[in-house]
Amino acid sequence: MSLLIFHLGFDARVGPVISLASIYDAEKKRYRQVVYRSFISELFVPYQDTTEEWYDITLFDCGEFGLGIYAVPLEPLNDCPSNAVFVDGYYAGQDGKPVKVLDVMCIFERYPGDIMWRHTEEELPDQEIREVRPEISLVVRMVATVGNYDYILDWEFKPSGSIKFGVGLTGVLAVKAVPYIHTDQIKKEVYGTLIADNTIGVHHDHFITYHLDLDIDGDSNSLVKTNLVTKQVKDKSIPRKSYWTIEHETAKTEVDARIKLGLNPTELVVVNPNKRTKRGNKVGYRLIPGSTAGPLLAEDDYPQIRAAFTNYNVWVTPYNKSEKWAGGRYIDQSRGDDTLAVWSNRNRRIENKDVVLWYTMGFHHVPCQEDFPVMPTLSGGFELRPTNFFEYSPVLKTKPLQHLSWPNCTA
Repeated sequence: MSLLIFHLGFDARVGPVISLASIYDAEKKRYRQVVYRSFISELFVPYQDTTEEWYDITLFDCGEFGLGIYAVPLEPLNDCPSNAVFVDGYYAGQDGKPVKVLDVMCIFERYPGDIMWRHTEEELPDQEIREVRPEISLVVRMVATVGNYDYILDWEFKPSGSIKFGVGLTGVLAVKAVPYIHTDQIKKEVYGTLIADNTIGVHHDHFITYHLDLDIDGDSNSLVKTNLVTKQVKDKSIPRKSYWTIEHETAKTEVDARIKLGLNPTELVVVNPNKRTKRGNKVGYRLIPGSTAGPLLAEDDYPQIRAAFTNYNVWVTPYNKSEKWAGGRYIDQSRGDDTLAVWSNRNRRIENKDVVLWYTMGFHHVPCQEDFPVMPTLSGGFELRPTNFFEYSPVLKTKPLQHLSWPNCTA
């Protein structure tokens, strides 16, 4: 019996599309749906050099180029481990004929050497009980080389029911020539770091916006903000003066669900308000964010008007089949009038509805000498983690691995 099932698709604009992802519930003896469809909706890369030669380099890698179109064949044993299975991708070319990308995605079990769970019980008299289970996950991977950058895109499924979304940035920096060979010579703004003789690595950002159409045990869902609040102890006989507790707030409209992360201690959970556990908790999945970097451009700057979908880390909208591209359907012609920010201004109802969670993960990149001439991978990610989705830990009954010793194989 497989612990999870999902459909893997390939799209010219976004690359991998994960849909119909369901996790097996051993207690209920059936699969329960978590994700209807997920993909990267847009990837915004604004460079910070405002000189005449550079000011217009504010790129939208999905809408202007296409992660699927720029996806590259994966190299066995280097891009993916020896146990990987490779999948070809197809898209319609400009002449309407199918284009095949060989080995564009791989699927493999990952054995990272991490611990899934463990405990040592030492309080029992005259005995010690120790149980450990190693972490094993299933990974879907694709690499897109868009210009100078290589993007390593991972979807990782864990036995606990968690889904991790990973992005690795590598490749080569976008650089410009200057007459300087030492920082003491620089007397004016150069918009970057002197990383080699006569070479500036230009400051820039990467904002990756995910379209997450969640169906948490059904398609009627709500976003609940669990706020952590400090309270004062009123009982004077207790030495403690304070503690924290939680206050739940359900987002009723789109404006309620516009969230800039990092300002307040808040947990975000997408729940099915119509389904509860035996203990009475609403079943849900929690967003565990990664990097919370936000845009630093002025909101009336033309690139930021087009990329207004990055103004918040989190948005929630009611499902609409035409609302797939955060930057608009035709982003290379966009003036910012067909973006996620514009749709959300309608302030539609999102409580107990079929909703889409939009999450933007950001990187501010200040280049350094170690990034040149080829950049070691800079990684980030986020996680969707079950929260009162199961009646108890879904990995409780995981069996220990059988470790086998194989003789060395020689030619």
